[in-house]
Amino acid sequence: MYQACIFDLDGTLADTLASIGGFANQALNVLGYPAIPIEEYRFLVGNGADVLMRGMLRRTAGNYTEEDVQRLRAVYDGLYEADPVRDVQNYPGMPELVAALRREQVPAAVLSNKPHNVVCAIVEALFPRESFRLCYGQRAGVARKPDPEGALLIAEELKAPPTHILYIGDTDVDMKTAAAAGMDSVGVLWGFRGREELERNHARFLAQHPADILEILHGRPALR
Repeated sequence: MYQACIFDLDGTLADTLASIGGFANQALNVLGYPAIPIEEYRFLVGNGADVLMRGMLRRTAGNYTEEDVQRLRAVYDGLYEADPVRDVQNYPGMPELVAALRREQVPAAVLSNKPHNVVCAIVEALFPRESFRLCYGQRAGVARKPDPEGALLIAEELKAPPTHILYIGDTDVDMKTAAAAGMDSVGVLWGFRGREELERNHARFLAQHPADILEILHGRPALR
């Protein structure tokens, strides 16, 4: 039934919470703001860097201007791009899943709201070359998720109809992206959010472990 997979990155393909929170807190400190507990970043990430910056400033400063947002973004981007794989971890079972998809010749792609160059650096560091047919972060001229534009462009490049693509993510943004693109969604329970948010946003399937995604591809969903 499914001809291809699209993966979100943060909280789905890789555990980047400590990495994002570490760089974010370092940027806040550079500009004289207090740090935010790392666990709170679970609820700040997912909608791109500018939205993250606004959430951080709202949390630490209350009032802010767009100039404050761009100043913080510049510091954050500089720190992140200098060492994008710092504190990034594989989720248990994810390398095995990615290897299995390649063995079974299921085309896989990555779609993230992170800057494109950072997404590519992380994916290349964690997985063997050619594990993914396509790897896209936020790019000029392409609307960020939950707009379906990026997902639909991937479908075109993979030459697979959206209804035959499994979209895999861990947040409401991902579930909304899948729905808007006409793709079936898998909500992963190891990510930044949880079952309630995924069910509330109509995840077609739920996965407790990366191996469950293979079961879904084979028509044997473990959950839901």
